[in-house]
Parts: sequence; structure tokens; C-alpha cells
Amino acid sequence: MPDKTPSPYPILNAVYDTYTVPGQQCALAIMCKAPRPGKVKTRLAPPLTLDQSAALNICFLRDTAANIATVSGAQGILCYTPVGDEEAFTGIAPTGFLMIPQRGDTFDQRLLFAAQDLLMVGYTSVCLIDSDSPTIPHEALKQAVEELNKPGDRVVLGGSDDGGYYLIGLKQAHKEPFERITWSTSTVFEETKQRCAEADIPLVELPLWYDVDDGATLRTLAAELLENQRPPFAKLDGYNATETRAYLQKLSATNNPPWKLTS
Repeated sequence: MPDKTPSPYPILNAVYDTYTVPGQQCALAIMCKAPRPGKVKTRLAPPLTLDQSAALNICFLRDTAANIATVSGAQGILCYTPVGDEEAFTGIAPTGFLMIPQRGDTFDQRLLFAAQDLLMVGYTSVCLIDSDSPTIPHEALKQAVEELNKPGDRVVLGGSDDGGYYLIGLKQAHKEPFERITWSTSTVFEETKQRCAEADIPLVELPLWYDVDDGATLRTLAAELLENQRPPFAKLDGYNATETRAYLQKLSATNNPPWKLTS
């Protein structure tokens, strides 16, 4: 794959590259966009500015990558878009992460093709993880890998409290979990469960967590990281997202932190 811009991490491409996965590994892939103002986390502006939203997104990516990096039996991946903006990810992930470009025009295609590509290059399983949940419990990531290492086919699914999901894990690139899903709605999790049931694919549910994509969930995040308040629906403590906490502390140094200005 020809280099277009400087890349901070080795780039995989199932079409062009030959890559040997060292042993049995699960690919833990963060589905992410280049963190440019106006391109990411735009629903957080307001209460944040577009620059603040992009800066917070960088913190989310760094914390999620750091969380992934210590999961045994797994390889951290940035599954990114757009191709050509690789340099935007410099300093995002620890040494040892890889990058693979997203393919497809629709969200369901991007998820399915990412699973196909990562399994094609030799990973025994893959988890596709959102870039909106910097405090996913480390135990949830470990459980996902452990479940996918067990014999037999299965899907693992980590539901979000808004009805979506923060992680989907597969051992085969099944298309059914991504078909006939009403994306960006409160029915995504249940529809995905239904598609798996229809296709007779065993499903394992991970602990419930949450996405940060608006003022209300920004308040939940601030309460978790700045006030040590576990989300009311959570049964586990969240990951210690140090980068995100530090940025929220910076924002809260005013008399009116942005999340307290939202209704």
C-alpha cells in the first residue's frame, strides 16, 4: 500500500499487504475518524466548541487505546478514516498498535468490511469498539477476548444505555448482525440481538456501558471521572481514563463548566 502521508503506526491492508499474526490473537479495533475540529464529536458542540470537542475526542482515543493495550492475547488496532489523513493519529496510541483503513460507504458496510479485513489477515477474532466510550471497564474488554477464545462460533455484544452498543465481537465475518439495523436509534442493540437469533449465532452480552455523544452523557462522564460517581446502571467501575479526566479538569477550571450549562 503506497504511503500518502506520514503514518505513526504500521498500516495493514488486507488487499495489498502480507501480514502474519503472531499466534492466536483477537484484534481490538477502535472504529475512528481523524480527530479534526468539525469532523468528530460535533453533537458535543454546544456545550463545547468544535475545537474542544475534537480535543476531547483525542483524549477518548488515547484512553481507549491505553485500555486495550494491556488486554492479554489481543492486538490494538486503529481502524480509521479517511485514508490520507494518517498523520492525524500521531501520538494517539501506544507503540505496537497497527492501523487499517475503513472500507465501505455505509456504516454497516464499514463494520462488516473491518471484520472481514482483520480476519483475512489472520486474527482469530475481532472486536469493533466505538471511539465514544473512554471509560469502558477493562473487565469488559477482557471478557470479550476470553469469550471469543472459547471453542465454537459466537458474537459478543456490549450494549450502551442508549440502546446502541459500544463493542461487537466476532469469530467469523457474519453479515447478519449488520443487516436491517436502524442505525443511530435506541433499537440498535435489540435489533442486533434479533439478527443473531435469526441466524442462529450464539450471543454473549457484556456489561452495560455508555457512549458520550451529547451534553447529557458529557455530564455522566464528568460525574464519573471528576466526582467518582459510577453511572447508575453500571455494575462495574469504569476504566481510569486519565487523559479524559485531565481535559475535563481543565474545562472545569472555570466557574461554569460547559456540561453544567446544558439542560
